Amino acid sequence: MERGSKQVARAALAMAMTASREEEKKLKEELRNQEIRGAAVDFGGDSTQSVKTIIERAVVAGKREFLIRDVHAEEGAVAGATHEALLQVLPKALGLSIGGKIGLARHGDHVSVAVFCAIGMLHLDEVAVGLGHRAI
Repeated sequence: MERGSKQVARAALAMAMTASREEEKKLKEELRNQEIRGAAVDFGGDSTQSVKTIIERAVVAGKREFLIRDVHAEEGAVAGATHEALLQVLPKALGLSIGGKIGLARHGDHVSVAVFCAIGMLHLDEVAVGLGHRAI
């Protein structure tokens, strides 16, 4: 089966939507059987002040799970894809709190980052999804 940008994006979204660490671990194993590497990391905070931290967390998660190597081009690809995904949800989040999970997936040249989050204050949350892709 050909694994291109759509399949990798689907894997990143699935990683971002896992509800527990156990579910994350199980999905990572399933993806590994398809020769796709996956990672996920939680985030939260004020939307405008958290952007840099969220991008850094995505890059660190990518390295920790061996999706990317410690080289400029690969770190930049994950940072760029994460930024792209965040840009899709930030217009809804300006001035509000944001929290959720970042999912990453890679196969070959394809890297996708998905952001699945709740935006709001108190218990009045909106749900948003953003997706970014880069080729390394």
